[in-house]
Amino acid sequence: MSVLINIDVPDLEAAIAFYTGAFDLTIRRRFGDGGIELAGWPSPVFLLVKEPGSIGAGEQARSYVRHWTPVHLDVVVDNINSAVAKAASAGAKIESDVKVARWGKLALLSDPFGHGLCLIEFLGRGYDEIAEPPS
Repeated sequence: MSVLINIDVPDLEAAIAFYTGAFDLTIRRRFGDGGIELAGWPSPVFLLVKEPGSIGAGEQARSYVRHWTPVHLDVVVDNINSAVAKAASAGAKIESDVKVARWGKLALLSDPFGHGLCLIEFLGRGYDEIAEPPS
């Protein structure tokens, strides 16, 4: 079993510029004008052109203003400060200062298309710092 990441975007070239610039992903293959596969993370990332106003899940029209969804990307990085700066220079909106917890550092951002994402730099044992052993 595997996981594929699909991200709806209104502008494929702008999305390619953002995701390759912010996260050093590379183009693996194109699917005409409608999509592209990016490589560089453990799961492939597909950028799929979906027009604003088109129907996504259920009956809600797609909107590329900042929106909330219960599923988002957490991108684990080695140095959160440089990763935040790189993402911002590629077009990300920084939504919070870096916060520090026992398990690591967290920054909240959104991509240029309104999708939220988090940058995480683990410290110590990462989530094991706060996890309880299974019962």
